[in-house]
Parts: sequence; structure tokens; C-alpha cells
Amino acid sequence: MRVLLFVLIMILWSWMLHLRLSSSLDISIIVGGVVIVFPIAWFGRKLLDKNPTAIRTGRITTRVHYTIVILAGIAIIRALRILQEGPDGLLPVPTGIGLVLVMITGGVTLLVVLNLAVKGLGAPFAVALSRRLAVDWLYAWTRNPMVLAVVALGLSLGVWFQSLWFVLWVLLLFAPALLFFVKVYEERELEIRFGASYLEYKSRTPMLIPRRPAN
Repeated sequence: MRVLLFVLIMILWSWMLHLRLSSSLDISIIVGGVVIVFPIAWFGRKLLDKNPTAIRTGRITTRVHYTIVILAGIAIIRALRILQEGPDGLLPVPTGIGLVLVMITGGVTLLVVLNLAVKGLGAPFAVALSRRLAVDWLYAWTRNPMVLAVVALGLSLGVWFQSLWFVLWVLLLFAPALLFFVKVYEERELEIRFGASYLEYKSRTPMLIPRRPAN
């Protein structure tokens, strides 16, 4: 069922990528699709705290993930379309440097996905909830390497296309929404599903800024 839903989401994303919309509608989607993450995370947290059991938390998290993936995913797709169609050229950085940054951050993002798959037996967001707590490799340095990698990749894309508006969108809207979701919702759902093991991991591993793990 999850595979079918994800395929349908990919079809929806592809359709949104090729759809022609007015500038005002595009802006509404690009902004609104990310802003809506804040109330979804807040409301989801309320649902978790109402009856914090592992099974119920897994079900709620799946629904929350799918909602965010659909809405925020469409916003990202539309932002990337506009980026490709008309970069503003306000970042005077050689495109070659931007391309190198995209390759590096893209590679790191793939490593984080692999890390989560191998050590957490899961995948990002709605694809598959982790069945065990990932605490090794990149996750030993920071609790949220995925957040760092995805934000860095977004900024790298903005630099590659020399687009100031895209960089600002990532910094001022996308990154705050992602961090809010992690802090308000994700940390709580991991605490419920993994209990003391997550609290111990949380106490020794920084939330975002990487730190060399203690031996």
C-alpha cells in the first residue's frame, strides 16, 4: 500500500513539475506548501500527546509524513521549476563552484539515506518508518544529518543557479519549517517509539551541529 501511495505521489509531483501556472499561484504554492508544515507539526504533536503509545504513534506519523510530503513536495517542485526557468543571477558565484557543491551535498544526502536504511531499517519520511534507532555513522555526529544534508543541497542548488531568491527561500522558510517539524513533532514521536534508548542517544548527540562522537 505504501509503495502504491508513493508511486501516486511521484506521478503527482511529475504532473506539478510540468504544469504551467500563474506567477501569483506559484508563489502561493511555494510559500503555503512550506508554511503549512508548522500547523501540521503542532497538531500532530497534540495527537501524539493525547495517547502516547508506540502503535498509535506509528499510524499518526505515517499520516503526518504523507501530508507533509505531498504539500511541501509540491512547493519544492514548483520552486525548482521556477529556478530552472528563470534564475535571477543575483549571486555572483561561478556556476562551476555551485555544481561542485551540488555534487558534494547530493552525495552526502545519499549517504544519509543509506545510513538510515542500513542502521535504522527505514527510509526518509513516508517511504518507511525506521524500525530501529539509527545512532551510528553519520547519526553518531548529529541526530539530524538528513536535515543538514537537505538544507545544504538546497542552498547549493541556489548557488549553482545564482538565485538569491531560492537561497533566501531555503534559509528563511524551508529550513525553519524543517527544524520546527523535527523539534516539535519528530523528537516526540521517536521518544514514544524508542523510549529510553532515544533519550540516551538524545542526551549525548547534538541536535544539528555535528560533534565528534565520544569513544
